[in-house]
Amino acid sequence: MPLAVQFDEYGDIDVLEVRDVPAPRPGTGEVLVRVEAAGINPGENSIRLGVYHERWPARFPSGQGSDLAGRIVGVGPDVPTWSVGDEVIGWVDARASHAELVVVPAAHLVRRDPAVPWEVGGALFVAGTTAHAAVEAVGTGPGDTVVVAGAAGGVGSLAVQLARRAGATVIGLASGSNHGWLADHGVIGVAYGDGVADRIRAAAPGGVDAFIDTFGDGYVDVALGLGVATDRVDTVIDFAAAARTGVRTAGNAESARAEVLDELAKLVAAGELDVPIAATFPLTEVRAAYRQLMLRRTRGKIVLLP
Repeated sequence: MPLAVQFDEYGDIDVLEVRDVPAPRPGTGEVLVRVEAAGINPGENSIRLGVYHERWPARFPSGQGSDLAGRIVGVGPDVPTWSVGDEVIGWVDARASHAELVVVPAAHLVRRDPAVPWEVGGALFVAGTTAHAAVEAVGTGPGDTVVVAGAAGGVGSLAVQLARRAGATVIGLASGSNHGWLADHGVIGVAYGDGVADRIRAAAPGGVDAFIDTFGDGYVDVALGLGVATDRVDTVIDFAAAARTGVRTAGNAESARAEVLDELAKLVAAGELDVPIAATFPLTEVRAAYRQLMLRRTRGKIVLLP
């Protein structure tokens, strides 16, 4: 029997279990994928804690995970586009990718180029589409100065690169240990913490045009204090601040399309988008993976390798 991550109640990381489960079978319009890599994301931690119960309630026992990369091992009826053996990158909406085998809608898959490492493909969907949506939401373009909070995290590390590709000058808020990586990607590194607004002003004497918040912790108010218009501020995490101030909250849902994922994967294959991998863990060490994630100190993504 294949292994899958499940939990029976809301709670801390210790409620996660790795269990034998019946092998799933693909239905109409679906394929069965043997997972080679599956990224983990902060939103999954919040769902497991019950933070989003009113918006996205769990049904127990609940699975976990959206991102995946793997090989097709079964094809259901009415799937003319895929065959057994195809290597794919994709996602599921059923909280199920943290597993050895997962059923995936055929429309949620794109072809994996061998130039895209498994762990990168398996980490691409949530962070990549969230970054894509945020950069689009604030209208990033040539001549803009854009600040990205959490610039070395899973979403932020991709958002800074996509904003640079759009022609913007990008300021990335991150710890000093990440400033070299940011500089290598054409981004101006600025340390977070007390006095951050003054440091941003010093780095952007002409002012800030747009602000992407991937971290929370008051950055919406920092952005507005810098004079950024509400429709050019996007937070992917601080929904309470967004409700209070009227800033944007575009994220994964706005760009959750196969064509966007394919575009991102092609950039990776061409060497034009760097997806940093902070660490990988076997599926059986899912608790350790989330403990590292919740330190909020990683550069890029943490990935499970079933």
